[in-house]
Amino acid sequence: MKADTSPAGQGRPRDPRIDAAVLAAAAELVVEVGYAELSIAAIAERAGTSKPAIYRRWPSKTHLLHEAAFPTEDERLTLPDSGSLAEDLAEMLRRTAAAFADPVARAITPGLMAEIAADPALHPALLERFGGAWKGFHDRIVLAAERGEVRADADPDILIETLAGAALMRLLLAGDDPLDEGWVSHTTDLLMKGIAA
Repeated sequence: MKADTSPAGQGRPRDPRIDAAVLAAAAELVVEVGYAELSIAAIAERAGTSKPAIYRRWPSKTHLLHEAAFPTEDERLTLPDSGSLAEDLAEMLRRTAAAFADPVARAITPGLMAEIAADPALHPALLERFGGAWKGFHDRIVLAAERGEVRADADPDILIETLAGAALMRLLLAGDDPLDEGWVSHTTDLLMKGIAA
């Protein structure tokens, strides 16, 4: 594949085929060699492009790998409305856990957490990728509060952070053990009791 060597913001529009090739290469390689050993040069070589072309699209390896693991339009985190807040919460737990359990996500998580700790400015940029996926659930909590289903002071953002953190921590501690329905049910019950009106 021919590299995109035009200066950023000039010349031809970005070729989406290069974006797709780079994301695919990054996903494959991080599972094969791990986060620490993966280089932008290796990704560029497998994708058939150049390092400058990659850096015009992503400011760092971390940003690139985060997008490879968690696409902007990640259907795993798109939540259908079941009509039941408890079931919506349980499904959000299932989908969040499934996203974190993906092999690419598992491969990047330790490195990603280290990078966030070293560079505080990275944290909001990476969390922004989840914003669209979680907005529907955020709005559902707000509506539930307006209806009196949950406490008026229930903070949707804290609830989302709590369920995501619970899923991530469980996966880190449980290793290869799946998050079964027993865990989902128990965690949902605890969270619902915390926000119930």
